[in-house]
Amino acid sequence: MRLLVTLIATALAFTTTTTAYDDPLVHLNYGSFQGKYDSSYNLSYFRKIPFASPPTGENRFRAPQPPAHITDSIYDTDQDFDMCPQRTVNGSEDCLYLGLFSRPWDTDKAVKRPVLVVFYGGAFIQGSASFTMPPSSFPVLNASTLNDYVVIYPNYRVNAFGFLSGKAIMESSTSDLNPGLLDQQYVLKWVRSHIHHFGGDPRNVTIWGQSAGAGSVVGQVLANGRHGQPKLFSKALASSPFWPKTYAYNAPEAEAIFAEFANLTGCLGNTDRETMSCLKAVDVQTIRDANLVIAAGNTWTTSSYTWAPVIDGEFLVDTLTEAVNAGSLKTEFVFGMYNTHEGENFVPSGLKSEAGANGFNSSVASFHSWLTGFLPGFSEKQIRAVEEVYYPVLGSTETIDEYNSTYVRAGLVYRDVVLACPAYWVANDAQRKGYLGEYTISPATHGSDTIYWNRINAVQTRNPVVYEGYAGAFASFFQTGDPNVHKLTDASQPGVTVIQRTEEEFVVVDNGFENTHLTQLKKRCDFWRGLGKHIPV
Repeated sequence: MRLLVTLIATALAFTTTTTAYDDPLVHLNYGSFQGKYDSSYNLSYFRKIPFASPPTGENRFRAPQPPAHITDSIYDTDQDFDMCPQRTVNGSEDCLYLGLFSRPWDTDKAVKRPVLVVFYGGAFIQGSASFTMPPSSFPVLNASTLNDYVVIYPNYRVNAFGFLSGKAIMESSTSDLNPGLLDQQYVLKWVRSHIHHFGGDPRNVTIWGQSAGAGSVVGQVLANGRHGQPKLFSKALASSPFWPKTYAYNAPEAEAIFAEFANLTGCLGNTDRETMSCLKAVDVQTIRDANLVIAAGNTWTTSSYTWAPVIDGEFLVDTLTEAVNAGSLKTEFVFGMYNTHEGENFVPSGLKSEAGANGFNSSVASFHSWLTGFLPGFSEKQIRAVEEVYYPVLGSTETIDEYNSTYVRAGLVYRDVVLACPAYWVANDAQRKGYLGEYTISPATHGSDTIYWNRINAVQTRNPVVYEGYAGAFASFFQTGDPNVHKLTDASQPGVTVIQRTEEEFVVVDNGFENTHLTQLKKRCDFWRGLGKHIPV
């Protein structure tokens, strides 16, 4: 029987072949939550559930605290929730909420469904999990009725609210390092405690994200079941993981950011205690304004957007390259994806042309200038190795026959260090099976692939082979841990190979898929892994 190939047709089929369901009501140990049923997409959903207390006052910069008990009424979840404070004027500190959706379920059903927790992107400086109907990633669930899982979208704190680091944070009794990552882990603990009430299986959990959402996946994989942290999921999908440099919390780079932040907010005191007391009380807009200045300070050099996870000695104990070198990751199934040209989104546009812009142009000298700024910890010999051996003026990749552009060359360096190699490393170090894929459909820049799985889009109907093969592989992975078990394309299209067995990647091309042996990427990622402590990643 042929699978439905268009999202609209599938949604209509649901509407005409299913009966109406009641709005679901779920009772948790801290309140009762009223959900809704949408017949247009045959989804039950809860758009706003508090999972922690508002991180305000003394709880600013602190790990999430338990949510308040709701005792006076049933909580109406069919409402928007605010994003966490962003870089300009958006957001509220009262933001630790999650949304949840799935196909309708029978709460008395013995067999619980797999659970998918999705972290949003935004360079660790912005983003929101609030959704309308149909929710983000609905095209993946809707690719086939073979897969049936519960989806959770949580907020987490970003920029300084989620990633301010430094000795003063460590020494504060009411502050924690990496609270943005701790928000995510708290959601995973919430899933373990509560998801069975929503028809979900707490023993079958996948995490997924794109960009900084996928960087968040990397961070959670680094902690999952390691160094005293609980094991909260078994599957992870990292779509273009934005994993920038991870300095130690008290490294000179981190301390310089803290000092600048304290100065910009007017909170720099005579002691760390005085500074932290002020930072806990200063108004949100002052912090937003400081965020914006700091985020822009290193755009083309050391840290991309400055705010990022740090090695804190508790949640993140080692860097990604250290963990991979030790072969110590504990997540069973990992699927990593990257896009061919996505590094170009993050390098100076002036590298494109002879005339240039912002102090950069297409010359070899300009490339060298950018590279030394991007890799300040590298020696001259190591910089020469990058320029002459691994990323020469004329070069190639698995899917680029030849490049001779400074812009493409710089983009590949950035792509591999921050995006592609983290995807490769976490997949290759999966405890049981790892999968790696590359999206090549033009322009194949950062986020290009989301057109096939993020929102209902006409391209999914125009190119059903790629839609079914790509979104279908994701859905099968969420359901089973294997992107091929519920494969939706026919035998003419290859499946996703296990990287540890084949050293091949799954390549998304214009009209289908290929399996390509890894040569250049493996060589380059091995190089970066060997020098990871000098970047550091």
